[in-house]
Amino acid sequence: MEDIIDFVLELDKLKGVTRKVRPLGLDRYENPAEHSWQIALFALALAPHAVGNPDVARVVSLLLVHDVGEIDTGDTMAFVEEGVDQRKAAERVAVERIFGLLPNGQGTGLRDLWLEFEEEETAEARFAHAIDRAMPVLLNLANDGQSWRENGISHDRVVKRVRDPIQRGAPALWDYIESELGKARERGIFGA
Repeated sequence: MEDIIDFVLELDKLKGVTRKVRPLGLDRYENPAEHSWQIALFALALAPHAVGNPDVARVVSLLLVHDVGEIDTGDTMAFVEEGVDQRKAAERVAVERIFGLLPNGQGTGLRDLWLEFEEEETAEARFAHAIDRAMPVLLNLANDGQSWRENGISHDRVVKRVRDPIQRGAPALWDYIESELGKARERGIFGA
């Protein structure tokens, strides 16, 4: 029992990691724990629009574990492309450590979920990626481009980073976002 309690208390550290986008109406940045909770619920709501009829309970599980490694590595803005391989390697080490806190190999299944998300080969992982990529866009659209403006992120950079994963997992979501990004471009809410 103590190992499980130590694990869940270790997860609490995710609340102290800062992301680059603000929750609606708040003057602070969100954390990955809030992000993971929100996109897990987003998956439940968006499930009828997923490609490949994924197991939504598995999608929720993928989304709940996908950022756990950020306890050790911190968050990197979704629109940053440089250094991806190094960040993913560091996150893998962190995931092994954190899920390794669980006794009797219990962490293996959680680590496998994290790997499934990273590899993006199943319908569940593709849908989870679509949602994960969409949420920062949706928050920026609702916040008048807050993190795009603060970090010099262009319209083209956003589209390049999110179009393919969203189209693969939830094309109707991409259709909506593409339209909204066009309107946002006209309003001039991007940073570059």
